[in-house]
Amino acid sequence: MQPWMRSALIVGFAMGGFFDGILLHQILQWHHLLSLVPGVDTLRAQVLWDGLFHAAMYGVAVVGMWGLWRARNRLSGVGVRALAGALLVGSGLWHGVDAVLSHWLLGIHRIRVDSPDPLLWDLLWLVVFGLLPIAAGWRLMRGPGTGTGTRTGTGVGRAGLPLVLAGLLTAGLAGWSLRAPTGQDFTTIVFAPGIDAAQAVAAVRSADGRIVWSDPRMTVIVVDIPAGERMELYRRGALLVSGSGVPSGCFNWSDGVA
Repeated sequence: MQPWMRSALIVGFAMGGFFDGILLHQILQWHHLLSLVPGVDTLRAQVLWDGLFHAAMYGVAVVGMWGLWRARNRLSGVGVRALAGALLVGSGLWHGVDAVLSHWLLGIHRIRVDSPDPLLWDLLWLVVFGLLPIAAGWRLMRGPGTGTGTRTGTGVGRAGLPLVLAGLLTAGLAGWSLRAPTGQDFTTIVFAPGIDAAQAVAAVRSADGRIVWSDPRMTVIVVDIPAGERMELYRRGALLVSGSGVPSGCFNWSDGVA
């Protein structure tokens, strides 16, 4: 990979982060960086971590811009299409990394934390702002008039197939995680911010459940509850309920042990 292309990908990656933070954290306010992290439950703390996230994206952007500056002599032979394509691929890569790392592995936030089907929003966002920009950027980088030459075009073409396969694999693994595990005796519930202890207890009792364990603030509760009553908890302030299928995704596989 040529230096200018690597730097353009880094800048695009930072642009994807800025797009995510500005649109989802600030304008739409669908989530903050640490929306689902226990203990970070004040608006001040959430905004602070959003600010640190944006500062980190500034750092990434500076690294990419510095790389483009150093490769400026070579940019004269690079077409605008190729440069725009690299930026698109970088932006799409950000959304792919964010989906896998932040949404599914770390679980620090989801695209819409207030949705009864957060995994659906995660997958939709990944396709629209992750996989499609990667595919469009790849096509621009391989198109005629890019000024990248046959060798570069071939390299990008070879890189495109693994990217598409990686996206399909990610979607497949997310779908596989929807299966509820067998032999799961308890259900883990994460309640939305604003649901107090009394409301949480009332929600569990309304579903004929019994509390087995909870954190001090009762935002995370382990309960013994009939499987058929799990979905009802979403109507009573739950963000995630393990073993309830689509709304929980990988969370279905939490073992419910304190």
